[in-house]
Amino acid sequence: MRYGFVIPTGEIPTVLDMAVELEEAGWDAVFTWETIYYTDPWVVLGAMAERTHRVRLGTLLTPPSRRRPWKLASEVATVDQISGGRAVIALGLGALDTGFAAVGEVTDRAERAARVDESIDLLRLFWTGEPFDYSGQHYTVSWSAASGPFTPVQRPGPPIWVVAQAGSDRSMGRALRCDGALPFKRTGPSSFSSLDPDDVRAVRRLRPDPAWDVVIEGNSVTGDRQSQERVAALAEAGATWWVESPWALPGGLAQARERGLEGPPRG
Repeated sequence: MRYGFVIPTGEIPTVLDMAVELEEAGWDAVFTWETIYYTDPWVVLGAMAERTHRVRLGTLLTPPSRRRPWKLASEVATVDQISGGRAVIALGLGALDTGFAAVGEVTDRAERAARVDESIDLLRLFWTGEPFDYSGQHYTVSWSAASGPFTPVQRPGPPIWVVAQAGSDRSMGRALRCDGALPFKRTGPSSFSSLDPDDVRAVRRLRPDPAWDVVIEGNSVTGDRQSQERVAALAEAGATWWVESPWALPGGLAQARERGLEGPPRG
């Protein structure tokens, strides 16, 4: 299992310092958040790429429905080049309460899902560096590549992880055609929870290939045997990544930084 860490919102110099500290503390990936208007995640990730050497760099998460796929493809490929092939992107429908309606973005769930599907196609096509024609429900592209080939370092492209609802054929199907899933369980109309080891095994049976990532988000307590055993059980069940996600710590960024410096929840 590998271990990632999400840096919550904060002053950019502090966030950049944290990326270096997290790498030194033994984490394998550093993730930033993305919202309607705030710090631009891919600009920040590019700066992180210049200051780090080993960790993967990405977002948790990017909602493609509010992005131009060609612009997103450019940003991810640029970070991949700056970092020497360490970019990863997590895609999902996004949380509407981050301001979708306030700026006129699409709020219909079915349309946002369809835009995710088409964006996945277009990211991969742009990353080939070759001309292509694409006609979808929401995007039509006739790309001549007149400016010349521009490709990520990673071939055929940076890993694409997709948020997916366990038990939903359509949602999981979207993740299965990509490089990994961030699976969750729906427990009510507007509530959800992380997976337990049995759930992870069920997801893993859909695609036994160990190169296909199963990414679990959560929070652990440093030195706590129960936390370590929980993460170890998820790994044994087939999870490949644990992503520490200190979104709601009462101490904010300072407490998140303290947790990050303590290192991953390895047993």
